[in-house]
Amino acid sequence: MEQLNKTIGRLGGVNLLPVAVAIVALVLIGAPSTWVTLSVAGLAMGMMIFLMASGLSLVFGLMDVLNFGHSAFVSFGAFIAASALAMMSGWIGSDMILLNIAAMVLAFMAAILFGLVAGWLFESVIIKPVYKDHLRQILITMGALIVAEQIILALWGGAPMSVPRPNFLEGSFLIGDITIEVYRVFAFLLGLAVYIALHLTLNRTRIGLLIRAGVENREMVEALGFRIDRLFVGVFMVGSALAAMGGAMWAGYETLITPALGAEMMIVVFIVVIIGGLGSIEGTLLGAIMVGLMANYIGYLAPKLALASNMILMVAILLWRPSGLKPAVK
Repeated sequence: MEQLNKTIGRLGGVNLLPVAVAIVALVLIGAPSTWVTLSVAGLAMGMMIFLMASGLSLVFGLMDVLNFGHSAFVSFGAFIAASALAMMSGWIGSDMILLNIAAMVLAFMAAILFGLVAGWLFESVIIKPVYKDHLRQILITMGALIVAEQIILALWGGAPMSVPRPNFLEGSFLIGDITIEVYRVFAFLLGLAVYIALHLTLNRTRIGLLIRAGVENREMVEALGFRIDRLFVGVFMVGSALAAMGGAMWAGYETLITPALGAEMMIVVFIVVIIGGLGSIEGTLLGAIMVGLMANYIGYLAPKLALASNMILMVAILLWRPSGLKPAVK
């Protein structure tokens, strides 16, 4: 196993794993046009999962909080964005792209604003009393997730809710005989932009430096006059807002959502965070892309194994690298 890690390191490291998976899939699928369509779908799915999982990775990596209620923000983000888009049906159905964009931005902003405010309340009321107690964190946040599902049922009902898309994100385009959906390209670009923003913020800004320093030595940072508790609350709020944004994106991807969305995505989100490496944004991105690609490739090649693909991937990676693909360095 150690020799395998050294060999992979010489070849370019774990970052090339999605490329290796894609090459194997191309050989098995055989048809290049089908392979490209599946690959684009997998990358788009991976980026949407990254949006949902990145907040959880931030919260655990920087605050050591196991928040099983994280997916509640995903559900609320999806339903809030869907409701906002429904209220602006005239805008999203217009032939004017500017109106389409304005409706989408307003819907996303509504989801993000909810995530920020709800994240602050969640951290203040539920998380703060159970810092450094993982067992109580799991129990209380699971309870919060159940309560959140009941609130969604009370507000939106139990019937599946249809999610309209802005006109400019509908349809697909052709490159030769390859069909690519516009929404999937948009999802990939948005996820990539969020990753770049998070990476630069954590590694190239003063706030990012203070957050990382607070993780390493909280007492020293506070002795220098910085309110590290406020920074950590901000991290939790950003993580919740990212989850809500991811939920909004996923709602447009699925076009039909139910109150069980959060509970369903919780499993996928935790798998991504675990195989990527707890607390690592880079690892979360890599894990999300792996999950997205594997789900699409296996769904095409062996449909009966599609539901188990995430678990199979997690077991294989943890047997090889128990700490995940790119664990955070502390």
